[in-house]
Amino acid sequence: MSSYKASLEAAARFLKQHQHFLVVNHVNPDGDATGSLLAMGWLLRQLDKQVTLVNEGKTPAKFMFLPGADDILNASERAEHPTYGTIITCDCADFARVGEVAAWFTQERELLNIDHHPTNDLFGTVNLVRTDAAATAEIIFDLVKHMGLPLGKELATCLYTGLLTDTGGFRYSNTTPYVMEAASELLAHGVEPAAIAERVLESITKAHVSLLQRSLQTLELTDNDKAAYLTVTLTDLIETGANNEDTEGLVNYGRNIEGVEVGVLFKEVADGKVKVSFRSRSEVDVAAIAKSFGGGGHVRAAGCTVSGTIVEVKKAVSQKVSAALRECGNE
Repeated sequence: MSSYKASLEAAARFLKQHQHFLVVNHVNPDGDATGSLLAMGWLLRQLDKQVTLVNEGKTPAKFMFLPGADDILNASERAEHPTYGTIITCDCADFARVGEVAAWFTQERELLNIDHHPTNDLFGTVNLVRTDAAATAEIIFDLVKHMGLPLGKELATCLYTGLLTDTGGFRYSNTTPYVMEAASELLAHGVEPAAIAERVLESITKAHVSLLQRSLQTLELTDNDKAAYLTVTLTDLIETGANNEDTEGLVNYGRNIEGVEVGVLFKEVADGKVKVSFRSRSEVDVAAIAKSFGGGGHVRAAGCTVSGTIVEVKKAVSQKVSAALRECGNE
């Protein structure tokens, strides 16, 4: 039995052995995290299990159309809460990514960790981690197939959204033949691809446009135009009325400039704290850079949160980016 098949079997046993589950995704959830969270909810209900879905903060508005999204609890709004001993984490590269929801876990918890990030540190009691998967949704698709469960429209819609968003609309290098086969099977169960794409890929807010205007004015090109840096300050967020969701995709504007290998977005999230998002084109492993600052992610897309002013963080990060470019032969 392959190690992945053994992991699928271990995950299936975990689901069968327990009755009530708390299912969690990562802070600032994206389409894969939200789609995977909801897909696990639908899967567990098929098994006649009790399930509570929660994440830190609000579910992004663009994903509220997904079946069951209204059932996701916002941990930040609940001063009092029960604790749970059986946990499933979706799309969390490390334990810290569950955020303040960790307070909902009992000390003697059992935890199923489902993820696809190469930097995952296998923090679960059971770990269903496949780092060559395009999305956590792909792994849950495999789990559904492994357990012989039916793919209804609701479950298929959640999984398709995860695949669509984490492959950049099936444009990134993680778009494998298997991903397309899975997407095709999901479409056969009533998924509406045009409507989903319009909602999660094509629609943007006025606040996003205002923030884009400001961030493009901060554009810096360094390392012979191989690195591009954009900055968003707390003042920018306040004056544009933007929220975290409105910053999504800004980092790509730098990375997409012809000739740029690494794009970086610095986002001030609090006084003395900066969130850094990385994207690379084909050579630099940005997950390694993010990991050196306590973050993680994928080879071509990663992030971290660093203490310090924007000036200090930018200096430290740019030094690492320059070193990585030199190692790849980009002088």
